[in-house]
Amino acid sequence: MIQQIQNIASLSMRGGRNDNFYFTLIEYYPESDRWFLKSLLPVKEEEAVNQDEAIRAWIDSFQITDLVLDIPQSRPACYHCELDCPGAESCEVTSVKETRRQIKNLLNEDQKLLASNPKKYEQERNLADEIVFNRSLFDKETHTHLLSRSFKRRLKKGFIPYWNRPIDFYLWKYYYDPILELFKTSYDSFGNTSLMTLSRFNYIKRHFPKSVHLHEANQQIVLLELLRSKHLLRKDIELINDIELGFETRLELIKKIESHLNIFIYSHDLEILVKKPQAFDSFLLALAGQNYLLNKNIIMPQWAYPDETRFIIPQF
Repeated sequence: MIQQIQNIASLSMRGGRNDNFYFTLIEYYPESDRWFLKSLLPVKEEEAVNQDEAIRAWIDSFQITDLVLDIPQSRPACYHCELDCPGAESCEVTSVKETRRQIKNLLNEDQKLLASNPKKYEQERNLADEIVFNRSLFDKETHTHLLSRSFKRRLKKGFIPYWNRPIDFYLWKYYYDPILELFKTSYDSFGNTSLMTLSRFNYIKRHFPKSVHLHEANQQIVLLELLRSKHLLRKDIELINDIELGFETRLELIKKIESHLNIFIYSHDLEILVKKPQAFDSFLLALAGQNYLLNKNIIMPQWAYPDETRFIIPQF
């Protein structure tokens, strides 16, 4: 456990040009052995200074050393490539070759299962495709054979070096199917972030103090790990975006997080988290940051180049 006062900040920057980003700060106080949501500030409503300058001012004011974001913190695999590659399909970058080798092995092993016993394979496929309401999302990891139809389609589309990163494939291996089933979407680091937002942040971060470490996290993965740890129920997550039940569900979900993760939230901030989805997204990133400070985050293999992205996968 941390033995001194320490904080970590987060900022959700996904969304359109007019979206309101929220700067979230949680702080740990060892004398009470408790975390506090110390600050929840909207960037858009900062009238005294420019929005981009507000982020820098908050970093200076709170002496932030770690900031968690939901936009890519590393470049695609071939961004810095100096090799005279013949094209994306024959890319010679080491990380691309290793990732494609692993993808090929997964597909080949699945094909061997089909070839060795087609009838059994088809029976297992039919069972896997059945809708079972009490089936856990974590009964089988995505990369474990038999591969799902959707994951096989993703692998066959391939690893695109000017669009994907090794960390993307790592997250596909463990989270592709759960994300698709629970959120009806797929993980794609650059596909879910606008070029305008990336360009804006690349400009802003040039003015950050050298002492600030930038981390990357994903809200859907944070929610999945909260579900895996049984801090949340599946229905809590499924109803978050419901028009009629969304507010009530988010309130219940936040109270569960507050209790299980030992975080105190003031009533004013609680109201903002319930009413403002962008603030809630930023809060989820802060939970990943808390997990990082507690040294509980999952350690990824070197082939995923974790030092480049500083991606946080929490273990609650």
